[in-house]
Amino acid sequence: MGKYRAWLLLVFCNLFWAGNYVFGKYVIEEVPPLWITFSRWLLALFLLFPIAWFLEKPDWKKAGQAWLPLVGMGILGGIGYNLLLYSALEYTTATNAALVSALNPAVIVLFSVLLLGERISTTQFAGFVVSLVGVLVILTKGSLGQIFDADYNRGDLLMVASVVVWTFYSIIGKRLGNIPPITATAVSTLFAVLIMAPFALAQGIDLTGIGPLAVTGILYMVIFPSVGSFVFWNMSVRAIGASQAGIFLNFIPVFTAIISVILGEEITGTQIWGGLLVFAGVYLTSGMLDRRWTRAAETYQKAGSA
Repeated sequence: MGKYRAWLLLVFCNLFWAGNYVFGKYVIEEVPPLWITFSRWLLALFLLFPIAWFLEKPDWKKAGQAWLPLVGMGILGGIGYNLLLYSALEYTTATNAALVSALNPAVIVLFSVLLLGERISTTQFAGFVVSLVGVLVILTKGSLGQIFDADYNRGDLLMVASVVVWTFYSIIGKRLGNIPPITATAVSTLFAVLIMAPFALAQGIDLTGIGPLAVTGILYMVIFPSVGSFVFWNMSVRAIGASQAGIFLNFIPVFTAIISVILGEEITGTQIWGGLLVFAGVYLTSGMLDRRWTRAAETYQKAGSA
């Protein structure tokens, strides 16, 4: 898969995740975190396996032989990350949760360099800094000093944990190059559901207390964040690496702002400028500027030798 296609998939991936934040805040009022996570993945299985079968024609025996890393992906990405995210939304505000989640690209880059030996150029590092500043501009409404005034409570600490969990999920996904990405997502999801099932049944749930909005939110989570985002993410990480894919996570606050406008909220000038900085940072970190400089240098060298 080419890099341009990977970038497009990452844009949609994070658009879907932004919606997950919006719906998650509403659904958590009626459904506990464990049941949100369990029900969305249980229903997602009915989509993931048919998609994997028709698009990838996988070797299920080979997937079964990689059961250990796939179990790890299920525990980290399917269970751990989502439980921590929804639990965090019970204690912290959406702004604080988004602020902490902005640490995701930095942590992914750090661990990708330390554990996978990935390299990033000076331009890519500058792009990461620019996009991160853009996220902070959006979250603090232009008052960057607010970062140091934030009251980090239990929810904020849970979000920090979710960032670390997602980083290791991404790194494991990068190492599973011999298994097609949709297949890996489907099998790891199956393991996650099997692990969660006894705990969910033991906890139980009151179905009479779940309204139409919560049902709609869970269905959205099944189709878009659970299937679309995870499949797109795994495909993109293999194509361009975890560190470059991680920078696209900064789109989540931008798309969250756009969704808020659609729901009737006003968007401010600082949100617009912050969004522009995020897009500029992604442009730099994707390596597009580095390639243009390389092509220019090659052209100059050829002209000089002619």
